[in-house]
Amino acid sequence: MQSAQQRVLILGAYGGTGSALARLLVSGGSQVFLAGRDSQRLGYLADQLAMPHGLLDASNPDAIDAIADEAAATLGGLTGIANCVGSLLLKPAHLTSTADWNATLAANLSSAFGCVRAAGRLLKAGAHGKALDGSSEGGSVVLVSSAAARVGLANHETIAAAKAGVIGLVLSAAATYARQKIRFNAVAPGLVRTPLTKGLTSSELAEKASVAMHPLGRLGEPEEVARVIAFLLDPAQSWITAQVIGIDGGLADVRGRPS
Repeated sequence: MQSAQQRVLILGAYGGTGSALARLLVSGGSQVFLAGRDSQRLGYLADQLAMPHGLLDASNPDAIDAIADEAAATLGGLTGIANCVGSLLLKPAHLTSTADWNATLAANLSSAFGCVRAAGRLLKAGAHGKALDGSSEGGSVVLVSSAAARVGLANHETIAAAKAGVIGLVLSAAATYARQKIRFNAVAPGLVRTPLTKGLTSSELAEKASVAMHPLGRLGEPEEVARVIAFLLDPAQSWITAQVIGIDGGLADVRGRPS
């Protein structure tokens, strides 16, 4: 159970993981500011949760700065930022265009960098009371990497590079902003059932092949990823930073599935 009255900016809020996270946080008494680029889907979720929202092109770090300022002003400061924005490109490098490469890095890595930059300005030590150990607590940022950044998967060159960049960003930011008590962590999911991955699960054959890659024998659900993000956002976890948590059914670390 997460601490109440967190104030969290969620990017990609209407996606599978983002919306699950928003519902989880709000159900626990937290306030959220929902950001995304689809006004209809974003507005629908905002109405359901009775929470503020704003349109955002998360591939532009300057736009993230602006929406973070708006969220902080609306909520009375921020205790956390979660970046649930992402894309999925499965092509070998020789079939990947420069436009594909740039778009994938913008959606996955530039959006993550924008969150880090905004957090460095807005999540200041001492702004949100005290941590459990009595020290000032600045806040928490959770980014989304991928199991593909931790294990070699065919045709994942572009997305793997982008998501590996997220891991490097988390480690460096955790070191840079430790004095400000800002924690940076990431989750690294395997294949999760969301609208983004529907193309990989839309046929029985494709789903069977995807399931077979995961040693636990099933795909993930958005709520499973959301629960770990909420855990990392919680000020109660004030001694956790620079971690990458795999939520992948064993995909990145386990070889072979028991018969």
